[in-house]
Amino acid sequence: MAADAREFAQMKTLHVDCGRTMGGGQWQVLYLVERLKDAVLMAPEGSPLLREARQRGIDARPLSILTLQKLARGSDLVHAHDARAHTLCAAVPGKLVVSRRVAFPVKRGMLSRVKYGRADLFLAVSRYVAMQLERAGVSPEKVRVIYDGIPLVPAASGEELVALAGKGEEILRGLPLRYITDFWQDLAKARVFVYASEMEGLGSAALAAMSASVPVVASSVGGLPEAVEHERTGILVKNRAADFALALSRLEQSPEIAKEMGRRGRERVEKNFTIDIMVQKTMSAYEEVLG
Repeated sequence: MAADAREFAQMKTLHVDCGRTMGGGQWQVLYLVERLKDAVLMAPEGSPLLREARQRGIDARPLSILTLQKLARGSDLVHAHDARAHTLCAAVPGKLVVSRRVAFPVKRGMLSRVKYGRADLFLAVSRYVAMQLERAGVSPEKVRVIYDGIPLVPAASGEELVALAGKGEEILRGLPLRYITDFWQDLAKARVFVYASEMEGLGSAALAAMSASVPVVASSVGGLPEAVEHERTGILVKNRAADFALALSRLEQSPEIAKEMGRRGRERVEKNFTIDIMVQKTMSAYEEVLG
């Protein structure tokens, strides 16, 4: 039976995230912590996560080693949400859960082995990330796959081809795309979402597009094939400009196919990638650790 939030009324959890930008990982922390009772969040002073958490009424504290040590002793469980938080929390007492969102291989030095041996359970954002942990020597018994939770948003208006690229922008150069500056606002106008990436743990931006019923054209790397179903909710391509251009041309010439992909994408998010599902699976993982 899935864990219910009411079962955790007396459980005190401490959450640590060291990110200084508001990326997909920080939004996942926020979605989780605001739904837990007796949860405390620690984040760097001045970070957007700390500011947003406080605006939402979450018990959020500036990150410091002394405060971290003190709060950890009074918590049933500590959850480190990024790599630097993992390093800091490996030195504090108590049960430790670690989220792993990045797709690059785990380092194998002595300090890394000590750090990774300290965690009671790893929450991998995709099967691909879980595989990277297992290749580094982490026992499969200590790894659970928990996908990102995405807000369910209204269908996009279908006006523009929008793209998110980062290091993949060079691949898309010359294509008639509008690059996202305000994510949710720009996504609301999309008819196709283009996501070029060299490596991805899962691809929460692609899932957000699917939530908005927008078909996705994305790099077939890392965990993205677990998010985007090729030829059903979008098209996965190699990181070549010609491949992206061909996929875009197909969807532009076949608007009914694109619309059907968008519909299936929304259904896929509702079934597998909602915030409620993410929270329930995370609480079940806590229950495992605490016995």
